[in-house]
Amino acid sequence: MPDPSAVTIEWHEGPRDALRHLFELAEDSPTQLDGYIDLGRVLVARDPTGTVVGHVQLLAVGTAVELKSIAVLEESQGVGIGRRLVERAVAVSRGGGAATVMVATATADVDNVRFYQRCGFRAASIERDAFTPDKGYSPDLAAGGIPVRDAIRFELDVERGR
Repeated sequence: MPDPSAVTIEWHEGPRDALRHLFELAEDSPTQLDGYIDLGRVLVARDPTGTVVGHVQLLAVGTAVELKSIAVLEESQGVGIGRRLVERAVAVSRGGGAATVMVATATADVDNVRFYQRCGFRAASIERDAFTPDKGYSPDLAAGGIPVRDAIRFELDVERGR
């Protein structure tokens, strides 16, 4: 597990195929992933050896920025790397003039829901049936024993920090 203070966060340059394994940690539908993997910009977290241990993808949506994909390798989780990625994404968004940063996750993924709330995001809406077979998701998809069906969307006002 890397020391989070020794992890650097920088823009990813080059093909996204090298990061696909990280994107797949955050996205259970190959169909959906293929549709957005090359969009927007991506920040990566590198450990002291230069290995990419996490990423966050930023997409401009009007006056907002959506954190479309975020993941940290399992062996690097729990030490603050995800929080640092989100904080950098919010700072970059603020510097770029965005008014809001948005993110969505499965309502069943209690750990992600907790993470985004701890990062200051507020619940904005629920999208029913966001994870269906016609969108490329397994009908048996579950998180912690809870069927994955609906998405919760969070927002953060970058000026107020809430």
